[in-house]
Amino acid sequence: MIRALRTASMGMFTQSLRVDNIANNLANTNTTGFKTSNIEFQDLFYQTLRPAGVTDQQNTQLPTELQIGHGSRAVANVKNFQQGDMVNTQNTLDIGLDGNGFFQIQKPDGTIVYSRDGNLGLNATGQLVNSSGLVLEPAITIPDDASAINVGVEGVISILVVGEVTPQEVGQIELAKFVNAGGLKNIGGNLYEATAASGDAVLGTPGTEGFGRTMQGFLEKSNVNVVNEMVELIVAQRAFEINSKAIRTAEQMMEIANNLKR
Repeated sequence: MIRALRTASMGMFTQSLRVDNIANNLANTNTTGFKTSNIEFQDLFYQTLRPAGVTDQQNTQLPTELQIGHGSRAVANVKNFQQGDMVNTQNTLDIGLDGNGFFQIQKPDGTIVYSRDGNLGLNATGQLVNSSGLVLEPAITIPDDASAINVGVEGVISILVVGEVTPQEVGQIELAKFVNAGGLKNIGGNLYEATAASGDAVLGTPGTEGFGRTMQGFLEKSNVNVVNEMVELIVAQRAFEINSKAIRTAEQMMEIANNLKR
């Protein structure tokens, strides 16, 4: 009965983590480029009360063992990098990624992080930056006299200067991909950081083999499926309730056993 209390309490803890994760997914339903995640669980160690293969009093070999488990634990957040819907914003500097790859973003300390958020703009010097003001890598500068900006599906950025009719190429967007994108670390701000598990970034241009296209005037929305998340929320709530019921039942059984001496 003591084991039941501990096992059920572990079950309540894991289901509370599941609810926390679902709440985060739902909170980011409208976050540009957000990728949903799911928590994976594993069962804990088992106490073997009787091994398989032993013989009973009738000299019969028993085919199965008798084991009692000790609950479950959360072991990983698995990211789902399924493509989100592309929404037409009609904003010249909104660039959606249709397919595999990440934008490279330079932090103030010079390190490179990665993002699916193509909501770009210009800073005071004309450089392309994300919505937090971090510079796109490699750096691309738009001149002050640019009257029009065009971003091709292969990431080539060209401008039309006032008084001229021939476009000028000013930069090339370079994307990154990873052998194990699920190993990337979320650091907030729609950014990911490479880890030993993700491997090093493999660089390439949009539209080439293994990399998605850049779509000007579009943004990739979150891939959260609200209906699925709500169903999972109900399942997690019911599992939490059942584990709490197991704790109450074990407590009642202990009370009955304690009252036997009276």
